[in-house]
Amino acid sequence: MTQTGTSEDVETLAQDFWEWRAAQQPRSHDDIPRIDRPAGWLPDFSAGAVARYRRERDAFAERLARVDVGADRAAAVDARLLRSALARVRWELDVLRTWQRDPGFYVDQTLGCVFDLLTPVEVDAARLADVRRVLAATPALLDVGRENLAGEAVQEFAGLAVTALATVEDDVAAMVAALGDLHPAGWGADDGRALAAAGAAAARALGAFRDRLAEQLPGLPSAEPVGPEDFGWFLREVAVLPYTPQELLDIGRREAERAAVLELLERNRNGSAPGGRPVPRFETGAEQAAAQADAEIAVRRFYEDRGLLTQPDTLAHYRTHPMPAYLAPIAWCGVADDLTGPDRLDEDGSAFFPPPGEDLPYFYAANAADPRAGIIHEGAHHQQLALSWRHPRAVRRHYHDSCANEGIAFYNEELMLASGLFDDAPATREVVCNFMRLRALRVVVDVQLALGELDVPAAAELLERQVPMDRGTALEEAAFFAATPGQAMTYQVGKTQVLALLADASRTEGFSLRAFHDRLWLEGNVPFALQRWELLDDRSDLDRIDRLTP
Repeated sequence: MTQTGTSEDVETLAQDFWEWRAAQQPRSHDDIPRIDRPAGWLPDFSAGAVARYRRERDAFAERLARVDVGADRAAAVDARLLRSALARVRWELDVLRTWQRDPGFYVDQTLGCVFDLLTPVEVDAARLADVRRVLAATPALLDVGRENLAGEAVQEFAGLAVTALATVEDDVAAMVAALGDLHPAGWGADDGRALAAAGAAAARALGAFRDRLAEQLPGLPSAEPVGPEDFGWFLREVAVLPYTPQELLDIGRREAERAAVLELLERNRNGSAPGGRPVPRFETGAEQAAAQADAEIAVRRFYEDRGLLTQPDTLAHYRTHPMPAYLAPIAWCGVADDLTGPDRLDEDGSAFFPPPGEDLPYFYAANAADPRAGIIHEGAHHQQLALSWRHPRAVRRHYHDSCANEGIAFYNEELMLASGLFDDAPATREVVCNFMRLRALRVVVDVQLALGELDVPAAAELLERQVPMDRGTALEEAAFFAATPGQAMTYQVGKTQVLALLADASRTEGFSLRAFHDRLWLEGNVPFALQRWELLDDRSDLDRIDRLTP
């Protein structure tokens, strides 16, 4: 790391911090926080590593305290972003403590890392070698997990891990067998045998990890919610939000009611029966992928024709593909997409989908009926990240909190609906309205889980009944939200902030909707309270955060 004197430069500090974070940051089930890793990287959450991370985090905080931005508002925004990033490290290590409390954390750091390596469309010999390396390290990584979890693991999260790992031996075996059919250049028979041996050892270790958890499960303590004090700190320091938990609940409930009415009116307009599911319209995955590719180009043309968002020639495309045989067995490990990264801006973003059918999970069913349903959200993620990774200010190229990223993608859904993209698709208009209801209800579920007013089964039941959605997706969502407080609410809360920012910006002289959106996507990693300050010279959100701070 760069050594500093009495003064500190925010750009140098940011460079050092993100270089450190690339090695320290745990693997996440979510796709937006994925980060490029150093060559040969493996996660390390041994007791010694955690102690070192805390010391290094505190050293960064001391350096940040020496930053003097003067009257430079842009530099002040960058410094506040670093404060948010450092607060997230504290949130992970000292508040959530998933490395001590959640056995699923170690599934993420092992098989989850393998999953991430396999999400790009092309899997070459170097990537297969990385898969083999992670599989070979899995038994030792799980040993660290057992040490950290001893006396700390909680029953609900352990139960979720046991369920997730129910067929892990077969899952890993099927994955390795399918990888053996790839035969990329530079990958020989000895490599294949070494991969198979590493996979077999990893599968045994994961199965033993599951079995030991199952034995311990009845005696494990129940999970404690983060509670109002720590959750309030997260809202102010990590997410940079000017709201109390009760205000967030009010936002979620009001928006859920609004979305329910919009869906009701849309169904009445179309003469649709309540509770209908999207109907897949493709016979094969190849047919769906081809339709999506055409639709993505049409959506980009729509942005330009309506003067909504500039589509640079240098912006790569977002494509979808049938789920490959090697990824399908472990698809439960994360979001099966590849949004690329800062060093791969010339590559298309991509996502995988299961074969079209009648019993698809909630979001896959929507995309099988109309691929634009996914393009306007996951495709918006790809565009926003690809544009933000080009930001001239390096600190803004990084993920800080999901409110900005998910807020933009969710806002984009209603932007496309209101602008007429789905005038030819009544059923898709209903789906988009239903998406609104889900995302609003997520705020209620997220906040009530964090405050201890709901447990995971009750949260899943609420989603299943009120969205409605299938039981499996509802349980998966509720479990993820319980383990990651403050994430599920980001869609609706971020969108609410975008709407407020747009309403105020539209009253300024020379306002342009296209220019507003171009800036919004470019600044898409920056919390909206900071965007408001920089764009409108309005510190009201930041001042409210100061007033809410004890």
